[in-house]
Amino acid sequence: MLVVQKYGGSSVADAERIRRVARRVNDVRAEGHSVVVVVSAMGDTTDDLINLVESITDSPPEREMDVILSTGEQVSIALLAMAVKELGAPVISLTGAQAGIMTDNAHTKARILDVNTARLQKEIDGGNIVIVAGFQGINEKNDITTLGRGGSDTTAVALAAALKADLCEIYTDVDGVYTTDPRIVTEARKLDVVSYDEMLELANLGAVVLHPRSVELAMQYGIPLHVRSSFNLNSGTIVREVDSMERSLVVTGVAYDLNVAKIGLYDVFDKPGIAYKLFKSLADEKINVDMIIQSATRDERNDISFTCSQSDLKKALSVVEGLLPEIGASGVTSKDSVAKVSIVGAGMVSNPGVAAMMFEALAKEGINLEMISTSEIKTSCVIEASEAKKAVQTLHNKFNLAE
Repeated sequence: MLVVQKYGGSSVADAERIRRVARRVNDVRAEGHSVVVVVSAMGDTTDDLINLVESITDSPPEREMDVILSTGEQVSIALLAMAVKELGAPVISLTGAQAGIMTDNAHTKARILDVNTARLQKEIDGGNIVIVAGFQGINEKNDITTLGRGGSDTTAVALAAALKADLCEIYTDVDGVYTTDPRIVTEARKLDVVSYDEMLELANLGAVVLHPRSVELAMQYGIPLHVRSSFNLNSGTIVREVDSMERSLVVTGVAYDLNVAKIGLYDVFDKPGIAYKLFKSLADEKINVDMIIQSATRDERNDISFTCSQSDLKKALSVVEGLLPEIGASGVTSKDSVAKVSIVGAGMVSNPGVAAMMFEALAKEGINLEMISTSEIKTSCVIEASEAKKAVQTLHNKFNLAE
């Protein structure tokens, strides 16, 4: 059996934790399995590197950011390989490029296009435990690229798909996927199973257990994921396809995202092509837009509001301000002291009135809704960031998720 395992930064934060991971990996090999391990940078290494960059420049070239940020994972794979070697097991570490991970050219937010498995398969067939640097790859110019925060999850699933692995385990610092963040709601409950659709929504809406792109890949290739803790041997949460008979919960979980900013444009021309021009310009700058609201037309004008990440706010405002004359907007405003709170559940599609229950619960706590977005299995609200924790607790209680 071929097992792909991914260990996050907290799992390899220091020498003792690296040794613990090495023992765990070696135990899997001792059971007769082939093992490919994907590793993140140690602890806060990535943040430390970003802080170092900021001490040099306010506008670092994205290509050079990838060069420096990719070093964090290279430290981890080498140290883990040394720890495994100390246990007497054959092992080799590979960077993303050496592992054949090919990406597009979008520095700092690259997407995996292909995995050339020749080197990986050679090392596996040779009996080696293969330790691969997560979060990185190489583009057509042979430049190092990084996949964005959480990219090691995506690396692991991409390798599992390319190698046709039997199992993909994602190890983190929590026991699995919870009904909400247990740091905010102490009675949050671990889920034994969650569907791909629900996990994708939770990941996109702020749950940091899995990266959204890793869930997309797992769903595309039908790879079950086992999310579990690297600090104990407990069973975690299985992410897989779930049929309608198994969907007993109306609401599965509550997610929140504090990395949200809101931009509003006033008196935009109400004519074909304006929205396309605005959002195509943002997309060209690799700015991911989430919620979009357009107001009712008045005097052939309307208002448009949308959200993006706080890290993209400065760039998004630059794009929008450059378009003001072309789209006819009389002004633009922005706000970064907001948060997005969401409820997710595959059962919502067949249970009318769930959104109303959410709005009722928040209204009773005096929480104002600035924006609302819905789909078949989720409802999201933008609120003041200072109200986020209260909102999460309120919604967890409203839908009895601790039971």
